[in-house]
Amino acid sequence: MKQAIIKPVAKAWHMLVMCLSVVGTPALALESDADQAITIDSDTATYDDAAEISTYTGSVVSTQGSIRVESDKLVVYLKKGDAEKLIFVGKPAKFKQTPSQGGEDIKGEALTGEYYPKQKLLVLIDQASVTQGNAMYTSQLIEYDIKSALVKAGEKSSGTKRVHAILKPRKEK
Repeated sequence: MKQAIIKPVAKAWHMLVMCLSVVGTPALALESDADQAITIDSDTATYDDAAEISTYTGSVVSTQGSIRVESDKLVVYLKKGDAEKLIFVGKPAKFKQTPSQGGEDIKGEALTGEYYPKQKLLVLIDQASVTQGNAMYTSQLIEYDIKSALVKAGEKSSGTKRVHAILKPRKEK
């Protein structure tokens, strides 16, 4: 992976890095992830200072605490230097989070995802799935509240967009 830092936007990049910098360890608790910096690695990066939008393409890996997202493209919308919304796309894009030390990872994927760091909300759209332990949910829309570890799947407004859940029995040791 190549890290791209574009010279004309060094000030904005520095501001972004200060707001979003160092990767946390997987042992971080679920609630502390949103308080950690966001680190982004990609093949290319551009930053539009006037619009406060940065775009990363090519094998994008973004991390925040124990949250890791792998995608083909990531667009970060900033407001006064703070990340307000991140939109990622892939075939599929994948995410993983360790909710607590020793806890089973929560894994998900979708063709499109939206992450709202301040609201601690991840929205997976189109061919979305979330798996943890013996449970798996698939739908066209899945919302994952990171703070409370609450998964909401499906859309109330449509009876044609169904949720599919699989709950496997745990194996006794």
